[in-house]
Amino acid sequence: LVITLAEPYNVNYDPPKIDYKNGIDIILAIDASGSMLAQDFQPNRLEAAKDVAQQFVDSRKGDRIGLVVYEGEAYTACPATLDYKLLKEQIEQIAPDQVEPGTAIGNGLGVAVTRLRSDSLKSKVIILLTDGSNNAGSIEPLDAARLAKAKNCRVYTIGVGTSGLAPTPIETPFGIVYENLPVEIDENTLKAIANETGGKYFRAKDETGLKNIYKEIDQLEKRKMEDQHIAAEPPLTLMPFFVWTIIFALGAWILQRLKFKLDD
Repeated sequence: LVITLAEPYNVNYDPPKIDYKNGIDIILAIDASGSMLAQDFQPNRLEAAKDVAQQFVDSRKGDRIGLVVYEGEAYTACPATLDYKLLKEQIEQIAPDQVEPGTAIGNGLGVAVTRLRSDSLKSKVIILLTDGSNNAGSIEPLDAARLAKAKNCRVYTIGVGTSGLAPTPIETPFGIVYENLPVEIDENTLKAIANETGGKYFRAKDETGLKNIYKEIDQLEKRKMEDQHIAAEPPLTLMPFFVWTIIFALGAWILQRLKFKLDD
């Protein structure tokens, strides 16, 4: 009888099924500077980045995802939304020379932080992709990282570009020509941004590597959501067992007292 009454405690407790329906907030911050047209990716870095970003959007369910594009300045191409069709259309339209030239990593990250909605969920993520180093803009990258940290946002940074030299477009009086130029990614800054915010830095040297990075980020975030879900569950204790034991003992004592009085 005691075992039956103590049923709320189960040593073979089955963990709750993981439910991702509430989703997370994600902002994609993509570098569209001229060097992203380098052809060490096929057909170039920018087109490869756009393709992989669209595949990443397809892999998410129930997340609000937004898009920030940056060169020498940054702008919001799409606010955080569940309308993935619209988002993918905006990703497809990313192109260089929409704003001032340059690579303003700090501005790109700063605008991405401001795009996280005021009602943002507990899980907030920025995926920042670049092929260079910060050489423009009014916000220092680490200052933007501290803003992200203050908003409890993880930043995953991705450096894209092969090792050594890459065929890169150069504008000349005779038109665009391609020259083999050194790949210069400020990995120290990208690592510092990731470390400051609890994210992670990745280096993509080809399209396959870039796809695998997005897959890893996808899995990292799903595991974090799983941990948060389980942490939110009330702790499993022996309290129900003790409560039912006390109730049972009290009932037995009352029955014994009643029997004693009846016998008198």
